[in-house]
Amino acid sequence: MLEKGAMDVCIFDLKKITSIADYFVIGSADSVPQLKAVVDQVADDLKEMDTLAWHTEGTQSWRWVLLDYVDVVVHVFQEETRVFYGLERLWGDAPVTRVYIDPETGDIRQETISDIMSVVVTTE
Repeated sequence: MLEKGAMDVCIFDLKKITSIADYFVIGSADSVPQLKAVVDQVADDLKEMDTLAWHTEGTQSWRWVLLDYVDVVVHVFQEETRVFYGLERLWGDAPVTRVYIDPETGDIRQETISDIMSVVVTTE
């Protein structure tokens, strides 16, 4: 996701909260072409590991694409759609890991965060 410019990428550990999935991975894109590139990268990377999405939604409108890998569900949003639906508010009690590219080294980094709303831009 990050290699194609996904923003505000967060992994929600839902194992102790719901049986829907073990993890939600949520990221944003600032345009339809970028969103498509991020979705294609996720699908291609997992296909290389012999993992195919069980279900995909959102490729009609390209505002919110959901890739369901059963235990892991990947959500890629256009920024304004992410703010509107606010999955972070819904699952905000889950442990969250923020994943990002370090601007100085270019390395992929991760950090556990306690307040998901501090990472995601909101309309409030």
